[in-house]
Amino acid sequence: MGRLTATINTWALFPLRLALGAIFFAHGAQKIFGVWGGKGLTAWTAAAAPYNLQPAWAWLSAAAFAEFIGGLMVMLGFMTRVGAFMIACVMGVALAAVHWKNGFFLTQGGFEYTLALLAMALTLIIAGGGNGSVDYTRYGGS
Repeated sequence: MGRLTATINTWALFPLRLALGAIFFAHGAQKIFGVWGGKGLTAWTAAAAPYNLQPAWAWLSAAAFAEFIGGLMVMLGFMTRVGAFMIACVMGVALAAVHWKNGFFLTQGGFEYTLALLAMALTLIIAGGGNGSVDYTRYGGS
């Protein structure tokens, strides 16, 4: 458990963690609960999954819950690497399956925003939650 929750003694990760966590908590809540303009889990899972993964409802449910739970974990800094990994998996699929074909720029549906979110998640996988995280408070920094 120590290697998974170990982190560095820095406040530099705090704003990154809060921003990434809030983005994914909100997007996951839209997909699961239909709040903040979302359509809810029934509508979300009725769509086709990337790469025609089957059953689509299971893969899309997993993505929605990975966003919601991963976002909450990252925001709190609780098992930060696990939450960031969940987010990175969703963003990796989104980048490759949905946005890559549209080129770089977001204005054309490209992958620039997805790439930025993926890079933020990868940073937290490498460094951990930093100061102000449950990981640092409970398990101590390295």
